[in-house]
Amino acid sequence: MQTRRLGNSDLWITPLTIGTMTFGEQNSEAEGHAQLDRAVDFGINLIDTAELYAIPPRPETQGRTEEIVGSWLKASGKRQQVLIASKVCGRAASTWFRDDGSPTRLTRGQIREAVEKSLRRLGTDYLDLYQLHWPDRTVSAWGTVPSRFRPFEPAADETPIEEIAAVCGELIAAGKIRHFGLSNESPYGLMRFLAVADKGVSPRPVSVQNAYSLVNRTWEGGLAEIGLRESVGLLAYSPLAQGYLTGKYRDGALPPGSRKQLFNRLQRYEHPYADRAIAGYVDLAHAFGVEPATFAIAFCVNQPVVASTILGATRLDQLESCLAGATLTWTEAMQTAVDDLHQRFGNPCP
Repeated sequence: MQTRRLGNSDLWITPLTIGTMTFGEQNSEAEGHAQLDRAVDFGINLIDTAELYAIPPRPETQGRTEEIVGSWLKASGKRQQVLIASKVCGRAASTWFRDDGSPTRLTRGQIREAVEKSLRRLGTDYLDLYQLHWPDRTVSAWGTVPSRFRPFEPAADETPIEEIAAVCGELIAAGKIRHFGLSNESPYGLMRFLAVADKGVSPRPVSVQNAYSLVNRTWEGGLAEIGLRESVGLLAYSPLAQGYLTGKYRDGALPPGSRKQLFNRLQRYEHPYADRAIAGYVDLAHAFGVEPATFAIAFCVNQPVVASTILGATRLDQLESCLAGATLTWTEAMQTAVDDLHQRFGNPCP
């Protein structure tokens, strides 16, 4: 596959990224390795993981995903052929990530502890991209780009963005990471990190990993112009809306072994009227003679605001449907039809 420059960095990434959050929970080590083999054989060069994974987060499986990626890197000998991105947890009440049992925060000490643990689990000396999984500060809603703003009170102990950026710069200087990025971030947050970088506190963030799909194009409202003008790339996660855009949950269906059936964690995609929007896009894919999963991935791949689209699958046949999105010819008629539906439904799943 052709590569695209990520922001203003020296990282050249493929339009598809292989996500790994199911490794260690829904997927075994062998299954994770098989997915990585297929993705890399297809041409994908970016692997995305996090200290949080596997999903759903729990003490018994925390860090297991990075370990599976690490064992694949060791067995395959392909560390120099791929780029590795991981993430550090933002503000949360979870106490099993840090050695002293502290709830997670983006403090200097916690970020340093987290990156060292990720490096050990992955079996590598450096990360190509290290992302702040979600903010340390209090925000209006998860993902930080809601359709409607919900007022909030800032927490008294929020870590200043200057401090967070500074430690990322220190890790870059030390060779632990090559670049840093943000995730689940807002226009305010991105601009603050850019302003801090312009003061010389740290290098600039090169990417933001936010949700982006047919039912969530909130990136286009405020973040897209910033990304364009400031050279910050979007790494789009949940392009299938956690599986909803495949049509498998349509009309209340609950397939055995699906994420919703196992964990019931998909409320982000169950807002009022979301079902109508999802059904509309699934029907549109069928009208064009395309598998809905492939159609949804192709949409993301062909949007100029997207640097790379992160795939998530639990079976190889699901992965194949996603990979096909990179080779589907995306037509002007498809784009017009999608935009027409978006005008009707907006962003029901921010």
